[in-house]
Amino acid sequence: MKRVFIIVLDSVGVGEAPDAADFGDKGAHTMRSISRSPYFKIDNLRRAGLASIEGLDFLGAPSEHTAAVAKMREASAGKDTTIGHWEIAGVYSPTPMPTFPNGFPDEIIDEFEKVTGRGALCNKPYSGTEVIKDYGDEHVRTGALIVYTSADSVFQIAAHEDVVPLDELYDICRKTRKIMTGKYAVGRVIARPFTGKSGNYTRTGNRRDFSLEPTGRTVLDAISDAGLDVISVGKISDIFAARGVTRAVVSHNNGEGMAATLALADEDFHGLCFTNLVDFDMLYGHRNDVDGYAKALAEFDAWLPSFTSKMRPDDALIITADHGCDPGDEATDHTREYTPMILIGDRIKPVNLGVRQSFADIAATVADMLGVKYETFGKSYYDEVIK
Repeated sequence: MKRVFIIVLDSVGVGEAPDAADFGDKGAHTMRSISRSPYFKIDNLRRAGLASIEGLDFLGAPSEHTAAVAKMREASAGKDTTIGHWEIAGVYSPTPMPTFPNGFPDEIIDEFEKVTGRGALCNKPYSGTEVIKDYGDEHVRTGALIVYTSADSVFQIAAHEDVVPLDELYDICRKTRKIMTGKYAVGRVIARPFTGKSGNYTRTGNRRDFSLEPTGRTVLDAISDAGLDVISVGKISDIFAARGVTRAVVSHNNGEGMAATLALADEDFHGLCFTNLVDFDMLYGHRNDVDGYAKALAEFDAWLPSFTSKMRPDDALIITADHGCDPGDEATDHTREYTPMILIGDRIKPVNLGVRQSFADIAATVADMLGVKYETFGKSYYDEVIK
């Protein structure tokens, strides 16, 4: 094949993993929660085979489906964006990344204030929308940075764009990335800029993620080393610290990400296009917005035929996810869930691959599709799906 597209529906999980209870996620089921919304409409995904994936028959499986499908279990020890994407790309993470339920230790905050030349506010797990509401005024008055975390392995820095220009905020994140190493090596340092006035602060689309470099060789490395294209859309380049990416296309939300991916379908590249659609997680999962989540998936479903109509005979499209974020539970953090895998293409058999034991099976399969040599713990299903 000449072109492979991977679209990650960020956090669209399809039911609790066998070890979900170990992560505090017993009973989590993102897909079931959003399927109860009156805005849930996935006719195209259902026909492709989403409802035929094991455990999703409540969606109304068609008698026949048009794509290859599977249910993917994460092998790595985590339920976050970084570890999920790394495993999709072929890297196993045996230990979870560090989290800070009581905030960051004094030695980290002291070093942070020293290298940035600014004070630090908050330093607790916090909702991103609430933290600017509660600390925004003090930040604007003093110039001190709002530092917070979550249940995920993240060091988040919020700053008003009129107080801390974006270039300075991004530079602060790069300096923080260098601090957060060893036992403090969080998966991501995240810039969280906002604008507005007191009582009406709003986060902007200028978020940036500064990730650790992958701990092993990814399929992105293998593809780019072979002289082929690796085009990222959205936060993919940030997640992989730009490693293996030959071209990065910026997008801030699902709409921009889908538009960029659709435009790339018209380009004559050879290799991989890797897209992340962030709104499911960022705007709806973490805010327990079931209806918003359902609407976003319906919008993707309605967009899908416009993309598949542009696919060429030697193209393949993989739709998957990196973890869950059940908007129907009481918590607002990620959930340890299975993810879907839908593989669409003229040369793809409409087979059900059952339950796969690693997201890395995707990386192994993509390498085989593109004829690239790549060693991973994942198992390719190329021979099972190719016509």
